[in-house]
Amino acid sequence: MTHITRLCIDGGQSGIRLRGTADDGSVLTASAPGVLTDRPVLDQMADEVLAFASANDVTCDEVAVGVSGLTPAATMPERLLDAVRPIGVSRVAVAHDSISGYLAANDTETGVMLAVGTGVVVLAVADGGVAKVDGWGNLIGDAGSGYWVGREGLIAVMRAFDGRGDETELTALAEEAFGPLDEIYMVLQSDPRRVSRIAAFCRTTVDAARAGDPVATEIVRRAAAELAHSARSALVRAGWADGSPTRVSAVGSLPTKSTFFREHLEDALHDKGLGGAVQQPLHTEPIDGVAALLDVAPQHPLRTHIAMASI
Repeated sequence: MTHITRLCIDGGQSGIRLRGTADDGSVLTASAPGVLTDRPVLDQMADEVLAFASANDVTCDEVAVGVSGLTPAATMPERLLDAVRPIGVSRVAVAHDSISGYLAANDTETGVMLAVGTGVVVLAVADGGVAKVDGWGNLIGDAGSGYWVGREGLIAVMRAFDGRGDETELTALAEEAFGPLDEIYMVLQSDPRRVSRIAAFCRTTVDAARAGDPVATEIVRRAAAELAHSARSALVRAGWADGSPTRVSAVGSLPTKSTFFREHLEDALHDKGLGGAVQQPLHTEPIDGVAALLDVAPQHPLRTHIAMASI
């Protein structure tokens, strides 16, 4: 049996990543399908911890969880601790993935972080404290997210199909990915992982925009504008003084892996008075931000947004 000191779980809607560090310094990793935000998310995280422990024959001291879809009412670290105690866990830290994302992007410095994945959440830390913007899920929020871009791409396809919108190269790409256009809506409605499937069309939309498709390009521009608007809103709520310098960071595959999207985001941030390049995250992996949840100083503003339990 292997003993690991700390198990970290980065729970996103497109995928879950787990990383444990053993006493000998070796690192164990695993992945799983994304979090289903219409079900209790911490129960899903507990199941992943126990499955990881069983598959790797490990015991563990501490668990840190940064997870999408975590609401204040559902933030019950004691319940998670009770579930994972059988493998030796004595301390857990739980936070919304906006908090772990911020730590990955900015460490404990002041600034604003845009976490852009299947969903999107923007977090700012300034003199006035901490402010979170969006993160309201695909039904009523997540403006500018991977899901938002993918959905807008598919909407554009269906508008073109109906004769209500301009023709776009996305039409053939949607047929390739989902089948006949007049069947797509049923294909997606019947799929329990429809959110991640729609979000996967984001990459297709961004690639089409980069290749010059005007419909796709407009979608990318609008997504970047939404994200920049959220960034400024979060900073203002956190007490940022208009025009003063601030650190702006982005995490997630959309802004960090697509230079084309990143350039549009930087332009939109500049238009909102947040000039300067979007910074690369301080850490190599967002999961490092999850690990940092256990180490935030008690006096730091982010500490009140991290729920802990121990025995």
